[in-house]
Amino acid sequence: MAIANYFYNATIRKYVALFGTYFNQLTIERRDNSNVLVQRMIVPISYAPWQKVLSRITQDPNLDRKSAITLPRMSFEMTSMTYDGERKISPTMKIRKNLNANSDAGNTYIHAGVPYNIEFSLYIMAKYNEDAVKIVEQILPFFNPDFTSTVRMIDGIDPVDIPLILNSVVSEDIYEGAYDERRSVVYTLNFTMKAWFFGPEKQKSVIKFVDVRMATDTAANTPFSQTYTVQPGLTANGEPTTDINETVNYSLIEFDDDWDYITIKTGE
Repeated sequence: MAIANYFYNATIRKYVALFGTYFNQLTIERRDNSNVLVQRMIVPISYAPWQKVLSRITQDPNLDRKSAITLPRMSFEMTSMTYDGERKISPTMKIRKNLNANSDAGNTYIHAGVPYNIEFSLYIMAKYNEDAVKIVEQILPFFNPDFTSTVRMIDGIDPVDIPLILNSVVSEDIYEGAYDERRSVVYTLNFTMKAWFFGPEKQKSVIKFVDVRMATDTAANTPFSQTYTVQPGLTANGEPTTDINETVNYSLIEFDDDWDYITIKTGE
């Protein structure tokens, strides 16, 4: 079976990293009653469910090491993947990759990608609602309702457009214990990423020489009445040629060289 051959394009890893990059380095500012800046901080982000992050804070709220988890904070996770039939293209379509340096390796290609929708959830956690909305307002204007990035998913092929669609925003207050105890505000932003998955790299030999022989009878040893040979022509100086006496051997001519056709006909 074709799927038994091992390959790994690290596609899911790239999509997860792409999503996290969108929201990396978001900052918030805190000001006093005189509108004087008193604090500016980068909101950390990690790949984890929000329950895990809040649990870490609740179990050890007084941890004062530099690695302590404090609010505000963001986390995200990939929740599901579904096939997107609306974006389906022909499975026989091929995408040519850059040729290998060795011409004997042939023409390298992959089949067109398979469309999938990847669902992501972004969680914004804060102790104060004002901190949470400061983060949310830095995100919403960029999604109307989608934000598209052009990403090179596979080396050797052209970059592809990857839209990220914001589907919904939900907020809730999380109380641990009594209402006068610790409070956390959680905003959940749900996204759909229009992704593509590509199969393994394949190679197909490049035809450089064509030999056609025609006869007027099907009997054995019937002499050929006409013959045609077609091959690329390129001089040693790299100039295209149609003269068989000027060209280098066709096996030395690369697919993307500036060559011409040499056609030789014999017979009537």
